[in-house]
Parts: sequence; C-alpha cells; structure tokens
Amino acid sequence: MLDLLTSTFTPFQLGLLGFPLMLLLVAFRIPLAAAMFIVGLLGTYVVAGNMRMMDSQLKTFTYRTLTNYSLSIIPLFLLMSEFAMRSGMSSSLFKAAEAWLGHRKGGLAMAAIGASAGFGAVCGSSLATASSMGRVALPELQRAGYSGALATGALAAGGTLGILIPPSVVLVVFAILAEENIEKLFTAALIPGILAMLGYMATVTIYTRVVPNWGESQPRMAYRDRFLALINVWPVMLIFILVIGGIYTGTFSPTAAAAVGVAGTAIVAMAKRALTIANVKESLLATTQTSAMIFFIILAAGVFNSFLSSAQVPQTLAGYFLESDLSPWAILIGMLLLYLILGTVMDSLAMIFLTVPIFTPIISQLDFGIPPEEVIIWFGILVLMSAEIGLITPPVGMNLFVINAISKNTPIGQTFRGALPFVLSDIIRIAVLVAFPGITMALVRLLY
Repeated sequence: MLDLLTSTFTPFQLGLLGFPLMLLLVAFRIPLAAAMFIVGLLGTYVVAGNMRMMDSQLKTFTYRTLTNYSLSIIPLFLLMSEFAMRSGMSSSLFKAAEAWLGHRKGGLAMAAIGASAGFGAVCGSSLATASSMGRVALPELQRAGYSGALATGALAAGGTLGILIPPSVVLVVFAILAEENIEKLFTAALIPGILAMLGYMATVTIYTRVVPNWGESQPRMAYRDRFLALINVWPVMLIFILVIGGIYTGTFSPTAAAAVGVAGTAIVAMAKRALTIANVKESLLATTQTSAMIFFIILAAGVFNSFLSSAQVPQTLAGYFLESDLSPWAILIGMLLLYLILGTVMDSLAMIFLTVPIFTPIISQLDFGIPPEEVIIWFGILVLMSAEIGLITPPVGMNLFVINAISKNTPIGQTFRGALPFVLSDIIRIAVLVAFPGITMALVRLLY
C-alpha cells in the first residue's frame, strides 16, 4: 500500500490529499484536533517511507511544542476572562454606556456594543464577551421593545469585539504559529478594534432609521449621573491600562501582563464578593478544559503542518504564486475570501491553525508597498477580522447560538437576519484596511 501511494502520487500531491482526508474525518464527527493528528502522522509516515520520522515526532515534538513559554499566556488570559465574567464588570460597563448613549435612537444596542468592547479589553474571548453581555443587556433591550433580530444581532456582533480588542487569545495563537511579535500584534489590533466598535454603532444607527419603531431612545440622563456611572467602571479601565499599557510601554512582557490581569480581575471580583471558593474552582476547571483543548489543537496542527512541510506544500504553493501573473493584492483578496467561506462551516481557531502555516510564507514574500517586517502583522489583523466574521455567519456562527440560547423566545432565523447588517459592516471595514495598510500599522510605527 505504501509503495502504491508513493509511486502514484508525488509528495506535494500527497500533501494536498491530506486536506480532503482530514475534512472527511471531521464529517464523520471526529474532532478536528484528532483528525489533524491522525492525518499528520500517517502522512509523515507515507512521505518519509518509514516509521523513524513519525517516532521522532511522537517523542520530541510534543515536548518541544507544549513547553513553549509563549503558550503560558493562553491559560492566563483565559483565567482572566473567567474572573472578569464573575466580577460583575459587564453590568457596570453596560450601565455606564447606557448612561451616555441610551438617549439616542438605538442607544441601548449601541451601549451593548460599547460595553462589549470594554469587556473585551479585559477578557480576550469572543464567546465569553457575548455570553456575559447577553445576560446583562438582552433583558434591557427586550424591555425597551427592541426586536429580537436587532437585539440578538447587535449582541452577537458586539461579542466579536472580545477577540478584536486586545488582549486576544486568537491573536496570541496567530503570533505563535506565525512566529511574530505578540506586543506588535496587540498594538496593531487596537485601531481596527475601535473601528469595528464604531462601525457596529453606525450599523445600529442606520438599522433603526431604515426600520421604523425599532430601537426607541431612552430618557436623557443628567451629566452628573453619567459621570457617576463612569466611576463604577474604574476597575476595568485600571486593568486595561495595567495590562495593555504595560505591554505597549514595555513595562511587562505579554505573559507578565496576563498574570497582572489575572490578579487584577481576581481582586475586583473578591472586592465585590463575587469570587467564592466554588467560583474559583469553576474558573480553574473551565480554564484547564479550554487550555487543554487549545493545546491539543496546537499540537495536532503542528504535526499536520510538519507533514505538509515535509511534503513541500507551503514551499511549492509559495513558488507557484510568486511565479504566477497574479498581483499580490489578488492573492491577498483570494485568501481573505477563503476565510469568509470557511467561516460559514468552521470556527476561527480551526481556520487559523489550518491556514496560517501555509499562507504566511506566501504573504511574507509579496510586495504590498510596506516594509516586509510589517506585512505579517498587517496580514494577522486582516486574518483576525476575517475569522471574526465567521462567529456571526450561519450555519456555524458560535456567537449567534450563544446569544440565541439566552434569548429563548427569538427564533434562530431572526438572529441570523439580525446579524447580516453587521457582517456587511465587517466586510466594509476589512476592505478599508486592505486598501490602507497604514491605518493598521499607525500605532506600531509610532511606538516601535
């Protein structure tokens, strides 16, 4: 069988066959990580022609991958997210945003989006942001007469800010896979994250003016009450300044900043008497489970990508695109369109694990009119935003299902329809950032 495969297919062709085989295993309900691990090991065995390389991977690759110091940032940010969810920060953020925006048409939905951005600054997880803000803001939106489509669509879109506003677990994973600087990626993500928040708010404004009787305004609050509401969110501001400000100024490494964030959110939660022994146990267990899942995917992706590398897939594809008549912009747009398509059937982490090791060698050699050291950082932010769209596109948009599960009286079809205007906002924003790379790189150039 081995001789038949090696005589029939070249190593490059065997590498390409690994993708449909892996997707077939996933279709049979085998977890993605297991499918990548199986195909990676078997593919390495077929390409190498013996068990030696596969044995070497099993013996050394696991240790080398999972003892990578950079990975320690992932459980720390996840634990920070767990403590933030239990600290009541989401409620304070929503009330503060409501005080300043609630009197506008669609103001409560805009407040939910603004609060999601604030919560994302101490969370780093899209699902956690969507779940926390959904429980706080959805009852208020429903009481104010917002339609199920607008309420759930705005909250699902707002949840994506959890991975756009740094710190971001997905961006950490991209940095590790692309061997890029985490601090620079966090810096580059800030302006696009703010643009995402403003774009979602603009979408709500247009939405509520096109569709009558949706998103009615609330009574205007006095400025004294508005500033009092802001005082209640000082812990979030302080943690954000310590974590992100510490990273930007070089005071902390990303891992040290994550540890500071965990300590800060834990102190806030304890001060509010929201962090009981039971909650600490639940937080640690949830962090351990999610970290184990991510680490196994990282390991499996490493094995699969090692198989692709031994089959010369990234190198051959890079050579093909460089020698083709396609412009760099056409190649980039094609990759981003592929992310939009994959996002309808695959979650963001899976897309990044599968594509980044193949795409980054290609992108890094193309000329986009910016310094080569900036290309991968810019591309990483575009990948992050493209993957984020997958969280609010059916049929596998996880944020849509999280919010819809909270809003039990809203049909899932309404939630899908409510998210579509926000998807359009995402696409417009990505197009602008593709056309003007300097927007993404402005802070990086300023600070570094």
